[in-house]
Amino acid sequence: MAFDKNLDKELFHEEVEFETTKITVSVFSYNGGVAKLQISRENRSSEGEYNFNKLGRMTKEEAEAVIPLMKKALEKM
Repeated sequence: MAFDKNLDKELFHEEVEFETTKITVSVFSYNGGVAKLQISRENRSSEGEYNFNKLGRMTKEEAEAVIPLMKKALEKM
């Protein structure tokens, strides 16, 4: 069965912005299933638009900002 975006329910969403990037912490439940944590990164282009990118490694500053969001997200799981 193919993925159906209409069955993907977002239970939590918060993001933190930095100079050229933002990191989003979300919790999703697909079709009433187990809630799962998702962390994503978007980088800002020179035109000011955000584009998705692999999260990859985080700086200490990024990790310190994301950990509290992850703790909040865990409460929604």
